[in-house]
Amino acid sequence: MEQRAVGRSGLRVSRIGLATHTWGKETDAEDASAQLVAFVEAGGTLVDTSPAYQGGAAQRILGTLVDEIVPRGDLVLSGCAGLAPVPGITDPAGGPASDLHWTVDASRRTLLRQLDHTLAELGTDHLDLWSVAAWDPLTPLEEITATVEDAVRSGKVRYAGVRGLSAWQLATFAAGAPITAAQHPYSLLARGPERDLVPAAHHHGVGLIATTALAGGILTGKYRDGVPADSRGADETAGAELRDHLDEHAARVVDALVTAADGLGTSPLAVALAWIRDRPTVAGLIVGARDIGQLTGILAAETLELPRAIAAALDDVSRG
Repeated sequence: MEQRAVGRSGLRVSRIGLATHTWGKETDAEDASAQLVAFVEAGGTLVDTSPAYQGGAAQRILGTLVDEIVPRGDLVLSGCAGLAPVPGITDPAGGPASDLHWTVDASRRTLLRQLDHTLAELGTDHLDLWSVAAWDPLTPLEEITATVEDAVRSGKVRYAGVRGLSAWQLATFAAGAPITAAQHPYSLLARGPERDLVPAAHHHGVGLIATTALAGGILTGKYRDGVPADSRGADETAGAELRDHLDEHAARVVDALVTAADGLGTSPLAVALAWIRDRPTVAGLIVGARDIGQLTGILAAETLELPRAIAAALDDVSRG
């Protein structure tokens, strides 16, 4: 798998990264292990986690696999801090708060406490990429940026990043801390970053890492004829936002993807990932899979090079 530099830094990551947000819920520990092995065997290096994913279950599962299943040195581990669970909130089964029930807290105390906790759970002395999870309007920016600088200086963090920030927030943050990467939703159905975030990232030498590159599964084409009963969109709570995006514009984009995939002898999923992978300033993308079968389809995008005419046609239809 091709390795790319992240922004104007020495950090190299696989241009397809493995997300772990389904681990501990839709993906059990056995399937997670199979995914990680297959991903690394395909040349993948970037693995993303968070203490907020599935109430911490995803991070704990990854920690059982690092070095036991895959050598630590083969991975570029990406983590974050800055989200705190809402007190008293549990999931319907009575377990810990889900990743929908967290509030922003980027105070020095929380950032460093969560960093140390992540390192302990993953059984490593450093993260290759550590990001502030969200913009915190209540904590002074100087406190946050100083904490990030201290974490890098300590050696516990090799490179720092941010997640989900707007262009002005990224620019403000980059003025006070050594930011290498910015994770943000970006896909054929979410092209908002191109207006100002992409230019801001380019100006500051920050590499974009695209998330939700399949728009919650819409760009795979599986919702083309309705909402499957076993899909995420069928979930009454988690699928509400996804169903809101099943509009005429999305239908046109998916139809174009299906047409392109049929002509190239591949899947709409692979075409959608190849398109976003090769956008300017994008260092890579992070995609999650529920099982090894889905991951195999995702990894197929690595070898797909879109003809310019198809990339341009998708560009046009997705702007409508």
